[in-house]
Amino acid sequence: MSLRSLAIFCGSKNGNNPLFVQHAQALGRMLAERGVALIYGGGRNGLMGAAADSVMSAGGKVHGIIPQHLRQWEHQHNDITELVVVEDMHVRKRTLYERCDAALILPGGFGTLDELFEILTWNQLSLHNKKVFLLNSAGFYDHLLAHLRTMQEEGFLYTNIEEQVIVLASPEEMEQHL
Repeated sequence: MSLRSLAIFCGSKNGNNPLFVQHAQALGRMLAERGVALIYGGGRNGLMGAAADSVMSAGGKVHGIIPQHLRQWEHQHNDITELVVVEDMHVRKRTLYERCDAALILPGGFGTLDELFEILTWNQLSLHNKKVFLLNSAGFYDHLLAHLRTMQEEGFLYTNIEEQVIVLASPEEMEQHL
């Protein structure tokens, strides 16, 4: 699989563990070095901004998709290759999915989980077949992964969770998939 673009879904905050920002920055540098465009939510704050800034400072391309109502909340990023302002969150997610070859989930909050579950649902319903990666920085998603396995064990999933999500412990593990 050769990726031309990777969507990331992550927090508009940094979180408490400095490793989260370090991983977002390392990922950004790696994407730029490999010529893979970053597709993301268009904000300049938090992990989103850290990844975008890292790609840009390493000479890469960044395409942000931000809904009109979040331009102030997430502080739209004006120093990226392209910023597209869309009507709402649904159009944002659909546009992100359409423009990427695969998706990577970094630590984040409710919005990040919403995006993760929507892309997994769309894969399950065969609306698309894009690879989904989850960066489990410092074990951030350990509890969620345990719950996903419980969903599988209790018969609520149609495929094994390992077929749906490729779990990575560090950004370096993503390199083999680029």
